[in-house]
Amino acid sequence: MTAFQGEQVYRNYIQGEWTAASTGRTVPSLNPANRQEVVGYVPDSASEDVDRAVAAAQAASRAWRRLSGAERGSVLHRAANVLERRADEIAETMTREMGKTLAEAKGETLRGVAILRYYAGEGMRSIGEVIPSTDSEALLFTTRVPLGVVGVISPWNFPVAIPLWKTAPALVYGNTVVLKPAQETAVTAAKVTECFAEAGIPAGVLNLVCGSGSVIGPALAEHPGVNGITFTGSNAVGKQVSRAALARGAKYQLEMGGKNPIIIAADANLDLAVEATISGGLKSTGQKCTATSRVIIVREVYEAFKAKLLSQIASIRLGDGMSADSWMGPCANERQMDTVLQYIQQGLDEGAVLLAGGARADGPGLSEGFYVQPTVFDGVTPQMSIAREEIFGPVLALITVDSLQEAIDTANDSDYGLSASIYTQNIGSVLSFIRDMDAGLVRVNAETAGVELQAPFGGMKMSSSHSREQGQAAIEFFTSIKTVFVKP
Repeated sequence: MTAFQGEQVYRNYIQGEWTAASTGRTVPSLNPANRQEVVGYVPDSASEDVDRAVAAAQAASRAWRRLSGAERGSVLHRAANVLERRADEIAETMTREMGKTLAEAKGETLRGVAILRYYAGEGMRSIGEVIPSTDSEALLFTTRVPLGVVGVISPWNFPVAIPLWKTAPALVYGNTVVLKPAQETAVTAAKVTECFAEAGIPAGVLNLVCGSGSVIGPALAEHPGVNGITFTGSNAVGKQVSRAALARGAKYQLEMGGKNPIIIAADANLDLAVEATISGGLKSTGQKCTATSRVIIVREVYEAFKAKLLSQIASIRLGDGMSADSWMGPCANERQMDTVLQYIQQGLDEGAVLLAGGARADGPGLSEGFYVQPTVFDGVTPQMSIAREEIFGPVLALITVDSLQEAIDTANDSDYGLSASIYTQNIGSVLSFIRDMDAGLVRVNAETAGVELQAPFGGMKMSSSHSREQGQAAIEFFTSIKTVFVKP
């Protein structure tokens, strides 16, 4: 039984206690598939709540960092077991709260279990090296030490995986954490936090503060007691976070937008390429930072690819995500739906040709939700807004090129550089793509979306602050190197 099951009122988790916001206010978390359904009421916190959470994290820091990595890892192992046991419940909450299909939500929740177990094991890995000293009587070595208190600001599109791939390494490397989830998915965040509480995490080591991003985000980024900030979200907010952290000398890590291309070469397997384009661009309603947005197709296979793509898109079923036949759900909130619709109109205004979709979806069971039809544009040029700006919705922009080199140049003609993929059977084309593509994640004969949890993840250009998340690379952000010289 969860902490507040039956009440539909969720609270902050500070110093090991579930507490109401200092404001006394709550706000409803709505089901984007049915705006009339309240998933739960979540705290509308203020900066005072951040102060309390940071103070709790500071008080817990010394004891937590003094535990061995194995001891900290055992807490993550127990949390993984609880999360696995509650996977169905948490996945259903995720679907109801942000619209992702139940199959995707269950997969993400189980990925969260795997993330926790992976980083639990990282507690047993080497954290330094012995270095030969010029002094024959001395011992020279390095070790890694935690930053202290880490602020985690996470988005609504992956409300289990992203908070965990930030929080788990922060914890296992000896930091304490203040987590600020997106307001749209705060119920899901509370349930994930309950897993840590049930696993026996010491009071103050993990703290949850829910509230408006415009209030809680700056309070966390500007707080003098927060030693590091890890953020995933929009470029505009990421820049604010980086300025606030830089001004006071705190370490920061940003994972931001993408305008991810898939290149369809002349020798591509078109059936597989279409499948990857649809999966990468439209699953999760296109609300992934790695989602396929630009489809760059060599001219000689353009018409054949387009025909196959439109045939497959015509069969996509929209729904609330709870039933097995719902392939695509709603946008996560009304504001996001309006943004997507504005970009569609902008595409039309700039001369792109609408091939499919292009409007709000209606019909049985859809009128009360934030649904947008799967949308495909033809005749897109690299200068158009729909080819340059992140839409974060189910919109594909088809761009025609005459050669592989033009395809790579067009793919690189972007302010972003998060992920990119190519479909080809030519090893020379593969090597050219790997060498020349300016993206932090490049995938061959696979969709743009998705990265394995044990591999580094992050972007180039405006997509990130050039650090990497996940895998063993996470230790670079969440710790500092300490060099030790010992002489008898």
